[in-house]
Amino acid sequence: MTGASRRSARGRVKSSPFGTDDGGDSLRYSPINRRGKGKELASISAFKTNLKILVGLIVLGILVIWFVINRIVTNGLFDEPQKLRVITPFPAPKLMDFSMFQGEHKESLYWGTYRPHVYFGVRARTPQSLVAGLMWLGVKDDMYVMRHFCENSDNLSSFGWREHNGRDFGRQELVENDMILETSFVKSKEDSLGYGGDWSVRIDVKDKGSNDGAKRSAHLFFYLADEGGNVLNLGQDALDFQGSSLLVSGSREDVGDWQIHLRSENQLETHYSGFKTPHIYNLSDLVQRNLALQARKFGRLQLSDTSEDSSNIYIFQISGRLPFTIDIPFVSGIKGESSNVEKRLTSLTGLPLSDLLKKKHREFDAKFNERFNLSEKHDSETLGVGKTAIANMLGGIGYFYGQSKIYVPQSTKASISILLIPEGRDNFLLYWPAELYTAVPSRPFFPRGFLWDEGFHQLLIWRWDFRITLDIVGHWLDLLNIDGWIPREQILGAEALSKVPEEFVVQYPSNGNPPTLFLVIRDLIDGIKTEKFIASERDEILSFLERASVRLDAWFQWFNTSQTGKESGSYFWHGRDNTATRELNPKTLSSGLDDYPRASHPSEDERHVDLRCWMYLAADCMHSITELLGKGDKISKVDYNSTAKLLSNFDLLNQMHYDEDHGAYFDFGNHTEKVKLIWKEVIAENGHLSRQLVRKTFGKPKLTFVPQVGYVSFFPFMSRIIPPESPILEKQLDLISNRSVLWSDYGLVSLAKTSSMYMKRNTEHDAPYWRGPIWMNMNYMILSSLHHYSIVDGPYSEKARAIYKELRSNLIRNVVSNYYQTGYIWEQYDQDKGTGKGTRLFTGWSALTLLIMSEEYPIF
Repeated sequence: MTGASRRSARGRVKSSPFGTDDGGDSLRYSPINRRGKGKELASISAFKTNLKILVGLIVLGILVIWFVINRIVTNGLFDEPQKLRVITPFPAPKLMDFSMFQGEHKESLYWGTYRPHVYFGVRARTPQSLVAGLMWLGVKDDMYVMRHFCENSDNLSSFGWREHNGRDFGRQELVENDMILETSFVKSKEDSLGYGGDWSVRIDVKDKGSNDGAKRSAHLFFYLADEGGNVLNLGQDALDFQGSSLLVSGSREDVGDWQIHLRSENQLETHYSGFKTPHIYNLSDLVQRNLALQARKFGRLQLSDTSEDSSNIYIFQISGRLPFTIDIPFVSGIKGESSNVEKRLTSLTGLPLSDLLKKKHREFDAKFNERFNLSEKHDSETLGVGKTAIANMLGGIGYFYGQSKIYVPQSTKASISILLIPEGRDNFLLYWPAELYTAVPSRPFFPRGFLWDEGFHQLLIWRWDFRITLDIVGHWLDLLNIDGWIPREQILGAEALSKVPEEFVVQYPSNGNPPTLFLVIRDLIDGIKTEKFIASERDEILSFLERASVRLDAWFQWFNTSQTGKESGSYFWHGRDNTATRELNPKTLSSGLDDYPRASHPSEDERHVDLRCWMYLAADCMHSITELLGKGDKISKVDYNSTAKLLSNFDLLNQMHYDEDHGAYFDFGNHTEKVKLIWKEVIAENGHLSRQLVRKTFGKPKLTFVPQVGYVSFFPFMSRIIPPESPILEKQLDLISNRSVLWSDYGLVSLAKTSSMYMKRNTEHDAPYWRGPIWMNMNYMILSSLHHYSIVDGPYSEKARAIYKELRSNLIRNVVSNYYQTGYIWEQYDQDKGTGKGTRLFTGWSALTLLIMSEEYPIF
């Protein structure tokens, strides 16, 4: 800490008045009296002097204490009573406490398939929930393997939701080798007395159609776990299955007494095992150890039919020959005979359940046609992919609870109380315990919340159910801290942590992420203006915006203070490593575009054109909110109208980011193109010689534009800042449609084929990510602006329309073709062949293909 220098007081001692004066008369006393009186007077004088010093020191101490406290309060230093600002919640009422998210709305969403990281799972939107899930034994390399968590390495031929409405129904198909599992989930409030209603799971296990003549067996493992540690009671007939069994029962504060049953008309064998453990993320291991022990002892592949005392987890093995169907109903709020348990069980099994599932199927189809109006525009295969896109987006919504880990610099750690960072813990603090209800980008690989992905997700979800969107956006905004920062990646709870390498868990409070939630909020506002909502819906959205505006304002101001550049109206993404020696171009993870090439030498002189455009979107959105609510400048000290005008100033944008020679918009910074990765021999810690790829600069960097044409170059185009009559617009259209630059038959590539960084690895182990492959979110945004410029008056509208039609056709055709070839929607698509790349079942922003099909685009 630096601050004003301290002043030190110095006591001043006067000389004694009782010294000898040889040059003058003196009063004379008897020796005894004189000595005694002198000693007494000297003591009084010393006492007076010491008292003055003491008083001075006390005053000085008070001043020092006041000064230190004042510095702590004003500078926000790390202080235990005040805690740290970074882990202090924003001081405003939580959005989730708002009345619109209580009552019937909250109860209707209580139970759901909110465990996207497992192949099938059910839980409630509460921190310590009753949790259900499915495992099964698959076969790989002639060996049994347990399937539980979604894993790309499992190599299932296909899996995912075929239908899901986000609330009370979903149907999923999982295809492995010669077996197909179909899982259906449905909720019912009819006759239910428990909070959130009853629900049922149907699992159909079918042979894929092999003609070997022999019926194979399947082993399923359905489990119930109480995260709160409540004891579960094993049903008396759990082993002797005769078509119907009470598997397990229990009691909870939220739903009262509950039961879960198993019913089937097929001949099945059942076994069980019970465990007492606070963790559920390692259930697969518990089951496999139990099975292995039984196999060694008795040569049988079955659970032990034993349970630990006070078990809070029961796993039921259900085995049978294919095909077979099982129904697993859950009923709650049981209060004696008046609860009609048998009637409720009957309505959720057998033929009544079949009828209910058929009804939900018809409702899903009808709503899909109503919302997206595709039936006359596309063939059945394309419609099938569209349904898969929305179903997996909704079926991938999860509920998480836990504490984010927030980075603390080593230099700061020493000044923080050991109560905040216990001994042995690395350099992080724990955020406050928080819940998050959110969609996820990919169930196998990214089954958690990502801030910049979520805005794109909600562009699709609000068109299906805007109340789910408001709920999700509200949860994200409740994660805002006192400074207006939101951690960009949410890894909450033990299950989520178990899927993420430790080095990627900690979040950095200096780093942002594209504020895409403004994208969906602006889209909702435009929906109000274009009368897409009835009056009651409009009022709900406005009420939400009024409550959320203080948090949105704080979020904007965090960006507008922490990410600003040196020049007015300039911004740059913080978090780039200017000491990196093994990266070809230091990554910009906070931008969301990871390895997209920026200035070769990170510095505070950088200007990032994409962030400038995100800030324009945010300012314009906030201005629209103030207008819509009729609050003028009452929401914020920021004049959002003036800020939006500044950031959309075409001349200023061009001065800062437009390069005449290339006809493109670029970042600005300390840059040289003469950078390479070269092999270098180094001595490792163990003394052995090894080779590493390290960065070598062959030219001196200078402040200049970063000449990399790619997605970032088109943010002014995506933001529609370019006037429709400007010749610069024509240059953007030429770059987009140029086969030597971005154009391919499968979509626009992420970086120009002429770029020095095109398809270059960033490190020895990092393959090109945003340096060539085709990404659906950026193609959607560019396509959206092509559509815009094709319908506004201007000399280039016809050109924009022609490019729009061809690009739209290419994107749809490629995604649909890949889906039927591979069984999946992919994270990205190959820049040369159009084949799926990255993680599969990426039904986050790749699901925007559905909005491309229906030609639904955000309006700026």
